[in-house]
Amino acid sequence: MTIQQLRYVTKISECGSITEAARQLYIAQPSLSAAVKELEAELGIEIFRRSPKGIALSAEGAEFLSYARQILDQTQLLEERYKHKKPAKQLCRISTQHYAFAVNAFVDLITSLQADEYEFTLRETRTAEIIEDVANFQSELGILYLSTFNEKVLRNLFKEKSLLFTPLFEAEPHVFLSCSHPLAGRAELALSELEEYPCLVFEQGAYNSFYFSEEILSTEPHKKRIHVSDRATLFNLLLGLNGYTICTGVLNRNLNGDNIVSVRLKTEERMLVGYILNEKAPLAASAREYLSMLKWLIAADGFRLLS
Repeated sequence: MTIQQLRYVTKISECGSITEAARQLYIAQPSLSAAVKELEAELGIEIFRRSPKGIALSAEGAEFLSYARQILDQTQLLEERYKHKKPAKQLCRISTQHYAFAVNAFVDLITSLQADEYEFTLRETRTAEIIEDVANFQSELGILYLSTFNEKVLRNLFKEKSLLFTPLFEAEPHVFLSCSHPLAGRAELALSELEEYPCLVFEQGAYNSFYFSEEILSTEPHKKRIHVSDRATLFNLLLGLNGYTICTGVLNRNLNGDNIVSVRLKTEERMLVGYILNEKAPLAASAREYLSMLKWLIAADGFRLLS
């Protein structure tokens, strides 16, 4: 196994095509294919599944790639130190529920970079997809919450998929309202007082189970419920329809503007917000830096960090 072979596998994964990877690497496609097959034979695994439609990472290949990237990161640091090479493109992949603080940390990470090239991914997506992204090595970190209702189900799923959950902070549930909402001036609200207003929730697709809901108290009945798929739509409906959504209460005015307010919800329930990572894949430097910035933002918002 050579560093060059690791670079070949990484490039093929990025391109999704041996032909395109060979073009970008300036080598013949048969030579690239042969190098990968030699590596697979040496390791006794199938890194890429091949079909008439193209190639795709196998489960073993995805795990191998996570380790290969770690080795290449360290190799790059050595080369920069002793060969004065140009820094390689930085990579970072995050999947998260719809949290402004997760986006803010992503912004801070990118603005702090001193790199000529980078390729980052931030996915605000469904709960089940966050879990699958991290389990399949498509994302290095997944940000979500646990509650007394969903904790047993999700922790069993984490165990099944070799995922580790680390808590960041505990939040009291709040509701987001338009600043012009009739109840916006209240310090605290009960769900019963919101009965006549539309409840806005993030839809969960095929995994539309209460356990995967992004909103706490998901089993509570609502006369009016609207499912949405993205944060911008949710806020537009919240403003236009005097709707509400249940959340952590962390409100970022840079992202959400001044026309949204956060009001504490009357409930004994709590949201344990944290992150999952794959226990088979150590975090790359950029993901560790993202996590540090995320923790700093959470502490700056007045929450006590749990890790």
